[in-house]
Amino acid sequence: MTTIRREVLTLPAASLGPDNPLPPLRPLDEAHRIDDRDRAGLPRDMARQVDHEPLRSLLPVMVRDGYDRTRRARELDALVIENDRLRATVLPALGGRIASLRHKPSDRELLYVNPVLQPANFALNGAWFSGGIEWNIGATGHTTLSCSPVHAARVPAPDGGEMLRLWEWERLRDLPFQVDLWLPEGSDFLYVGVRVRNPHERPVPTYWWSNIAVPEERRVLAPADEAYHFGYERRLRRVPVPEYDGIDRTYPLNSTYAADYFYDVPDGRRRWIAALDEHGHGLAQTSTDVLRGRKLFVWGTGPGGRRWQEWLTEPGTGGYCEIQAGLARTQLEHVGLDPESEVSWLEAYGPLEARPDGDWHTVLRGAEERLEEALPRADVDTAYEAWRAHADTEPGERLADGSGWGALEVLRADLKLPGTPFDASTLGEEQEPWLHLLRTGTLPEGGPHEPPGPTLVARPWRDMLETTAATPLAEYHLGIAQWHAGDRAQAVRSWERGLVGAAERWPLLRCLAAADQAGGHPERAAEHYAEAFDDLCAHRPEAADETDEAGGDDRWTAVAAALGREAIGALLAAGRTADARAVWERLDPATRDRGRFRLAEGELLAAEGRPEEARALFDGGFEVADLREGDESIGALWARLGDEPLPARHDFRMRPDGD
Repeated sequence: MTTIRREVLTLPAASLGPDNPLPPLRPLDEAHRIDDRDRAGLPRDMARQVDHEPLRSLLPVMVRDGYDRTRRARELDALVIENDRLRATVLPALGGRIASLRHKPSDRELLYVNPVLQPANFALNGAWFSGGIEWNIGATGHTTLSCSPVHAARVPAPDGGEMLRLWEWERLRDLPFQVDLWLPEGSDFLYVGVRVRNPHERPVPTYWWSNIAVPEERRVLAPADEAYHFGYERRLRRVPVPEYDGIDRTYPLNSTYAADYFYDVPDGRRRWIAALDEHGHGLAQTSTDVLRGRKLFVWGTGPGGRRWQEWLTEPGTGGYCEIQAGLARTQLEHVGLDPESEVSWLEAYGPLEARPDGDWHTVLRGAEERLEEALPRADVDTAYEAWRAHADTEPGERLADGSGWGALEVLRADLKLPGTPFDASTLGEEQEPWLHLLRTGTLPEGGPHEPPGPTLVARPWRDMLETTAATPLAEYHLGIAQWHAGDRAQAVRSWERGLVGAAERWPLLRCLAAADQAGGHPERAAEHYAEAFDDLCAHRPEAADETDEAGGDDRWTAVAAALGREAIGALLAAGRTADARAVWERLDPATRDRGRFRLAEGELLAAEGRPEEARALFDGGFEVADLREGDESIGALWARLGDEPLPARHDFRMRPDGD
């Protein structure tokens, strides 16, 4: 019989640290955007979905960049769902990630299991980690929930046993979703029922990709003869499968550079993808037809790809690739979800044994036959219908709590979401001021020397902010909501009004600085940043003076680091090197020792005409924990300092030179 139990995993893990307290006003740093030259040849529906409301802002989500690379043994809460054939280990505090899927009769792990938990800057909002099966909802990229908790509970399964239900409120698109994990007795396949709902009276763009990490010493099979190739040079090309440029790309280690291969699975063909080792053992994923897309991601064998592989795990351990399944042909697309509607499907994950090598069509035919024997396509459709009848079943015992944002939205709009209750008991400190605004029409003032806290930007909340008392805090939040809506001129006016009478001006000045940068006014941006940092220092809590050597007060340290980092960059861009140095000197020692700020120091030294000292920073060694996927700033600084090749430990380039 299927069982669900709690467990604790202990593994080397880095601390997530505090979130960045500054609202993300800059345009989204998204690598998955295509060159306009590549749009002309796309199928009509694909071209339409590529242009369908791509995400342009992270608001209202905050950036998670407070993590480090110091790993120590930490305990992680886990939920295990198990039958006599499979055991799945789920991490509810980390996006509901399936960390392990073990086939018990063969004693084989079907996934790539990362031996450490090391956050890195790959999620839309920063912190992400590699390994297992992740549920990506929201917009192109790794979900903002990668390192956030989700709700979890027991639910009756269609066969009379138990399912594990995971659910949360996705804040980028304001959509509730659920993931039901179901292991029928005697099944070699884990069933996963997924539902995304749009409770609003307006259409909403939708995105979903299930990402499965598997060891890279595999051949990846999918029923397609062509694929859309997308690399970090941001070109989308239709290429043949399996060979492209004379190389069989279905073997991940045959590619030199990181790349996506979106398989063009013909209509009517069964949706599946598999990764098999040299002996023909591996994992298969299949689904009902709604989940139409299939993809292979490879890191490549080039120095940058190898460095990223080391960066994400323990050096000396094996690498991985990703096989994926999504709602559209590619991850560049967003699908429309009609008002007050939903989309749902069933996925299945389990072992597959088939011949991996040989003629492509012969290999595919053999793998499809073995998959049909192990799990007939008709059985997947039948299981989906059985699961749908239980999708609205109210959860039983609660096993984990997610955020309170869903509860706040349910209260605001009086939503009825059977099967996924967002209880008022989950409301917390972050939701408290917004609950007060909802109930009283006023926004309470925060405590002294505290960041203003998260902002809500959806139209109903913006309307409430427009009618509440025009306090500096309300003008701050209103301006952010207006900025998100595209009304930048009005946002600036709100922030300028908020400055009148504001006891602490730095939050508003920083917003004005970001607006100046977006408007192409670097000198004005630099001045606003300098004023903002001066004001922050003037209101610095006295207790911070006594604790700086040990890292300072957490709230002060996080704010000063975030604002100082932005200010230094803006001041250097405006040629105000001395002012940038003054900001640097006022950061606490623990902040200056972080890798991101060692890199900033190198840029500062280079701007001051001190290249030897900047080079000494490289010789001393540093690691930028939150280095962004595709970020080439380390290499750019190195190139300013001399002609020597970039050291391997700093080589994170993910594209060919010159592209």
